[in-house]
Amino acid sequence: MESTNALGEFLRARREQVKPEDVGLRRVGLRRVPGLRREEVAMLAGISSDYYLRLEQGRDRNPSVQVLEALADVLRLDPDATAYLIGLAQERPHVAPRPRAQVPDSILELIDGWPNNPAYVQNKYTDVLAVNALCAALSPNYAVGVNLLSAVLLDPREQELRRDWDDLTEEGVAILRTELGPDVHDPRLKELVGDLSLRSDRFRQLWARHDVRPRRGRLSQLTHPAVGDLDLRSDKLTIGGTDNITLVVFHAVPGSRDVESLALLGSLTADEVPERTIKPTDRRPE
Repeated sequence: MESTNALGEFLRARREQVKPEDVGLRRVGLRRVPGLRREEVAMLAGISSDYYLRLEQGRDRNPSVQVLEALADVLRLDPDATAYLIGLAQERPHVAPRPRAQVPDSILELIDGWPNNPAYVQNKYTDVLAVNALCAALSPNYAVGVNLLSAVLLDPREQELRRDWDDLTEEGVAILRTELGPDVHDPRLKELVGDLSLRSDRFRQLWARHDVRPRRGRLSQLTHPAVGDLDLRSDKLTIGGTDNITLVVFHAVPGSRDVESLALLGSLTADEVPERTIKPTDRRPE
């Protein structure tokens, strides 16, 4: 279960990933903890050891932005992780659950009209909300109702399909951590994290690192059983007027062999319709 001390857990996890020599400290004698000691972080950040201890233990949850930026510098956080750290320290009122999101008809019509571009729609939990025919041909897990992060971590077929499985799982867990932020009360996220923590060693390992990363486009490297290797660029576009629903579109680099392979995959599945594609007349909630 996710604790309510998100700030302290993040600081502790990231402190353990920084080696003394990374910040100009000599490694002397046997160290009982991985990474930096609390007092070393405090010294380098210019704060007292007692104050830093209170932050990690969750006894002080309202540090200034200046303190957080100093800690981010010591912990070697990139801009995304620094913004995440600052967000953890901001008070957020508990809000009632939002109505289940729906995919706009125009988006469904758009992806259905793309015969050469695999595309799907997902919510912030990576549940698939809609998918077109060519995308469904890439993997059986591109289907409405499937949670993609769970599928990639738990379905052996996904590890066979994805040559970049290690990078993909690392990125996926970091994105989920970013989506969670300080909102430890989100029931859907708590359910997803709890389930994956029980069923996936890889997830537990990555979740404990507290890496964060915003959702962005990437290069997907696949080995498809029907057409062989496919390298596809993907762009992730947030759909306005929705609760962080994302449209994901794949495309092959023009002039590459991947264009031909994608066209071949389309021809092989031209008469197939995804079983669970949402149609404008059969719109389902997330």
